[in-house]
Amino acid sequence: MVSRGGSAGSGGGLQAVNDLDLAVREALEHPLGLPAIRDIVRAGSRVVIAFDDPTVTSFGPIRRVAIEGVLAQLAEAGVREEDVRLICANALHRKFTRDELATIIGQALVDRFGERLFCHDAEDSANLVYFGTTEHGYDVELSRHAVDADLCVYINAGLHLGFSGGWKSVAVGLSTWRSIRHTHHPDGMSMSVFNNRMHDVLNEMGAHLEASMGKRIYKIECVQSSPTKIAHVWAGGVSETRAAALDVMASRNPPRRSQAEPADVVVYGLPAWSPYAVFGTMNPILTLISSGLGYLGGYIEALGKPGCTVVLATPCPETWDMEHHPSYREAWDRVLPATRDPYEIMARFGDEFATNAAYIDRYRNGVAFHPVHAVLATHPLRRLKHASRIIVAGADDAAVPRHVGFDYAASVEDAIRDAERAHGGDCSIVCVN
Repeated sequence: MVSRGGSAGSGGGLQAVNDLDLAVREALEHPLGLPAIRDIVRAGSRVVIAFDDPTVTSFGPIRRVAIEGVLAQLAEAGVREEDVRLICANALHRKFTRDELATIIGQALVDRFGERLFCHDAEDSANLVYFGTTEHGYDVELSRHAVDADLCVYINAGLHLGFSGGWKSVAVGLSTWRSIRHTHHPDGMSMSVFNNRMHDVLNEMGAHLEASMGKRIYKIECVQSSPTKIAHVWAGGVSETRAAALDVMASRNPPRRSQAEPADVVVYGLPAWSPYAVFGTMNPILTLISSGLGYLGGYIEALGKPGCTVVLATPCPETWDMEHHPSYREAWDRVLPATRDPYEIMARFGDEFATNAAYIDRYRNGVAFHPVHAVLATHPLRRLKHASRIIVAGADDAAVPRHVGFDYAASVEDAIRDAERAHGGDCSIVCVN
């Protein structure tokens, strides 16, 4: 058995800045591709500051510090704080309470901004602007608050490989399912730092958006050194700041090279955590599919042979957070028994879930994820094209993994013995720790 450590996907190993406030001020003083904020606005300008929602795993003070840094430059230009709105860019994620938002931007900003702090609503047709389609037919739709502002500043709180940041922040975070569907399909998502197909689509959307608006979006882009610390921060244009961030990520994550001998069996554990369960509770779809085959599933193709066996270690209790994830339970009870093919799931159930009025009402007026999110969470099942078999080791109830077509083993040792019967006693095993 070979043991392998994890990757530096979020910039792990980079040196954190000593003074975050100073780093943000310097970035704002030396923006990339755009003038300083104070030189773009004037007294009376209406400004929107949007920021990553709490699903982005950046738990330090970067959002608060960046917001205050932007407000300082606005004040220098004579912009009153009363003319500024703060928007949590939650896209199809759930809306967050004011207490929850206080954990990422600070209670003082929550209190100061009052009703001028709110979450994006991807179903609020009165406050959405449709810009038609790009050259390749991608729909572009955006929050009217951001469009109508004299300046929209977006704060990206962290970058995971090539997945987040760039135009994904804006063209997803402040958009709608009509736009998001062009990247959020089984083959659309990519974490690649190099030649990222998802960001090719998003870049085309961003170019179309800025050309249509006749003005540019201002971006603050960050690379973390840890979940609570920032290593780099840039300000300026979306494309310029993303290019700078990708240079850093590329230095940390060279292009993937295939192993000389990919393994027959890939083993890794699953944490009882997901970005989609922040302030909430896990469920089997998030644990086994979204995290197990999605966020951590890159190990399968990177380390395993085609037809490999994957061992996931998790108790995976069958719990359901019906306040945050009501449509997930229906996807578990009705969709997965019908098909485990993510392409068929989208074809048969995508539109139905995306337009479910009762669930949409809970998204708009409560704290529920948009109903289509439950369908999107099944997309990582596409990795079953590479792995022939998934064994869940240590599940509290064998029926839970079997409901998804996975096998059960009481322990990792039992799972490995089971895999050896299929691949041979001398099969190669890689364990990710």
